[in-house]
Amino acid sequence: MVWVPVQKSRADTVALLHRSDANLSKMFLEWLLDWDSTLERAAGLAQAGLQAARECDVTAATGFACVLGLFVWYCYHMGSEQPRSHAPVNAILQSADMNGLQNGYACCQSADCVRCTHNEGRNQKLYHNLQEYAKHYSWSGMGRIHKGIREQSRYLNTRPSIQKPEVFFLPDLPTTPYFPRDAQKHDVELLERNYQAILAEFELIFKAFSNCSLPQGWKVNTTPRGDWFTFYLVNQGICLPSNCRRCPRTYRLLGSLRTFISNNVFGNACFSVLSPETLITEHYGPTNVRIRCHLGLKVPSNCELVVGGEPQCWAEGRCLLFDDSFLHTAFHGGLGEGGPRVVFMIDLWHPNVAATERQALDFIFSPAR
Repeated sequence: MVWVPVQKSRADTVALLHRSDANLSKMFLEWLLDWDSTLERAAGLAQAGLQAARECDVTAATGFACVLGLFVWYCYHMGSEQPRSHAPVNAILQSADMNGLQNGYACCQSADCVRCTHNEGRNQKLYHNLQEYAKHYSWSGMGRIHKGIREQSRYLNTRPSIQKPEVFFLPDLPTTPYFPRDAQKHDVELLERNYQAILAEFELIFKAFSNCSLPQGWKVNTTPRGDWFTFYLVNQGICLPSNCRRCPRTYRLLGSLRTFISNNVFGNACFSVLSPETLITEHYGPTNVRIRCHLGLKVPSNCELVVGGEPQCWAEGRCLLFDDSFLHTAFHGGLGEGGPRVVFMIDLWHPNVAATERQALDFIFSPAR
């Protein structure tokens, strides 16, 4: 059987084409209407997005302009403002009696001593030094120092009697009478490793006491009872070359300490000797930006350090760290056969004083100023 395709007539073909064209036209019209609606929705969304972005930019720009204006005003205000009129820090020192006692401590009366001199214009001078530092470097990081200098008298007048630094108080520093050894771990370990070398050099210079009552290089400090001698390598930021030459290993060791205060008046390094039956009257140190470190060299029995009412004992070959801006005293209550109490005393930076603040304080409290 053979299949033959059915042939459609011309009329049937024309009718079919007519129906197809009608369907296509209808589909195109529907698509066109849908597309127009979609365009309208997209245009609406785009317009809304642009409006939101425009409003956001205006708000952000306005906020940025306000912040920038406040910052410029603050910089100008800090750079040009003069310190408030108030009594200088030394007004506190001058409230002591006429016998040279300040806070119960016998003043050395040295014209070069930053703690014992009565400089009426000290606060104004410190503020001038801060402005000069900022002019050469930056105001960045100077907030606490600026605040401390401006409000120094208020801080010192309102401080509890247990802590009253006599020259400069840096606000917002953590306070405690004693510090753990980890506060300046590197320097503490370095000092203790060199204990024997430091002790050997002390014994050499101390032999001079067998020939005279006060050998060259030694200083005597006023005490209500007994004798207190010091031998400085660095005194208030000033190196004493003749003394350093007599203790070369100890002096070189100071250069290896990371936190030794060597460039301002708050930095000292010395041998401190208390004879038996000696008492140092309670007194305050000049600032809270430092930690005083005592490396015990010779510690007989019945010797004690009391800081902020808390007693501690030294130990040979060990460091004792404390904040000497707290009221403190020391005594050697032993008998003569026990010998003197001897420590090597070094001033280190408080661990919470930032590097930029240390640099600024070195500039402000430079021995040359």
